[in-house]
Amino acid sequence: MEILDPTTEAMAQSIAYAPRPASLEGKRVGLIENTKFNSDRLLAKIGDILKAEYGAAETRMWRKHNSSVPAHQEIIEELKRTCDVMVAGIGD
Repeated sequence: MEILDPTTEAMAQSIAYAPRPASLEGKRVGLIENTKFNSDRLLAKIGDILKAEYGAAETRMWRKHNSSVPAHQEIIEELKRTCDVMVAGIGD
């Protein structure tokens, strides 16, 4: 009897993180929600906290087409133009 193992070793990949600002004071924060239940409410609350407690100047929310795909290019391009930092969130 031959036993086949369909698993493979995990590939090691380095992750390049975006530089973090020293503070959110005066920053424009983009919020991307993924259409899952309550993701918009969760991110709105996070945005309120970032403004009230961390001095973010404003928040703006975008909605992905659905939770199983990355944000579409139009969102990414607009985020680059109009925001200093971004938060992506899920619900459920």
